Amino acid sequence: MNNMFKKYIPALLLFCHSFAFAQSPAQKLERAYNNLIGDEQAKYATTALVVLDAATGKVIFGRNENLGVSTASTLKTITSATAFSILGKDFRYQTTLAYSGTLSPEGTLNGDLIIIGGGDPTLGSWRYEQTKEGYVLNEWVKAIKAAGIKKIEGRIIGDDSIWSTQSTPEGWIWQDIGNYYGAGPSGLTWRENQFDLHLKATNNSRNPVTVLKAVPAMPYLKIVNELKAGAEGTGDRAYAYLPPLSDIAYLRGSWALGISKSGISLALPDPAFDAAYRLQDTLTRIGVATTTAATTARRLAAEQKTVPAATRQLITLSSPTLSQIIYWFNKKSINLYGEHLIRTLAWKAGKEATTKNGVQVELNYWAGKGLDKNALNIIDGSGLSPATRVTPMAMATVLFQAQKENWFKDYTNSFPENNGMTLKSGTINDVSAYAGYYTASNGQKYIMVIDINNYSGTGISRKLFAVLDALK
Repeated sequence: MNNMFKKYIPALLLFCHSFAFAQSPAQKLERAYNNLIGDEQAKYATTALVVLDAATGKVIFGRNENLGVSTASTLKTITSATAFSILGKDFRYQTTLAYSGTLSPEGTLNGDLIIIGGGDPTLGSWRYEQTKEGYVLNEWVKAIKAAGIKKIEGRIIGDDSIWSTQSTPEGWIWQDIGNYYGAGPSGLTWRENQFDLHLKATNNSRNPVTVLKAVPAMPYLKIVNELKAGAEGTGDRAYAYLPPLSDIAYLRGSWALGISKSGISLALPDPAFDAAYRLQDTLTRIGVATTTAATTARRLAAEQKTVPAATRQLITLSSPTLSQIIYWFNKKSINLYGEHLIRTLAWKAGKEATTKNGVQVELNYWAGKGLDKNALNIIDGSGLSPATRVTPMAMATVLFQAQKENWFKDYTNSFPENNGMTLKSGTINDVSAYAGYYTASNGQKYIMVIDINNYSGTGISRKLFAVLDALK
């Protein structure tokens, strides 16, 4: 090698380094995106990506950003932003315990105790101190005692009539609705509308999987166990088939030998009834007897009866604030909360509290902000419906608008951290998506939405992260 060539080597290396360093985020994103769509897992997939400059809203990079794609749980970013905007971050739900009829001087209630649901998704939830089942029941018992009630010549009624009777949003699939993540909303939701079954797999061919117990006990529900014992390492492939208002649950699929999990969580088929049942059971144990079985507004309506008018309110319990609710809604991707929020939008707008009406309120709100309604084909509030189709650009626009609001800090505080970024994830069958925010080391702020539908195989998340890593 001659001396002249040697002299230019450092300059050449510096030029190459400078060229690599000078690549724009758009160039890096394009290369990373092309790697993704060229991957065998994406061969038959629909892949979409949009990245915005968070300061200006300008599109830095976009591919298929105006194509409607299934969002899975990234839809929760839109639901929560809409709820914050319309309801306000300090909004609270309320549940009232009251009675009908008259109370004798001896303490006999000639009437019914009524739990009047107010659409609260947190009543009986274990996530907040003031909503836990034990706390709520204790508060109700104290109010009943303080009123002087010692005997009830009547019923305990779970009044879920504030909302419509359809609990399952349209578009949800049969395999989901009996399981905890497919629990439908109710005007009187209780314990996040779920309960647990503890399971154990054995080598006994006649009884391969045993249901050890239900937590809490569910004496009014029949469990038909059709589970098979799975080989070690195959994990939880168990599903419950339990329609709303049914009293029979079918367990199907497999439960692995040696699995470390204790069991599965199922959706409560009738949460208003369970709330009334638990209060009646608690009162019975402390000697306050009732003469008639617990019931609900829906059950009475089916008998062409109505809930009697309340003559006295005993206690009203308030939910956590909307900010606290949305924190867990996004952190733990609680589908039930999304369905409550979307119905609440309709309810507070003076419309019948259905999912469809709530979605219409949501669409009208964002149309008022300049978004095309046709870019938001929304079926539910949680994203569990595979029929929901939203363009990444529309979702990114919502994320951009949210930055201008006084609830933005609470909003982003609810997003999980994924890949070192503030990203809400979404996963349903063959759909994986992420949406959120990122601040690069140089201070540049980005908004991004990435979504892949109909991919094959497993482990797609790390390949989506590899695309977003182009911003780092």
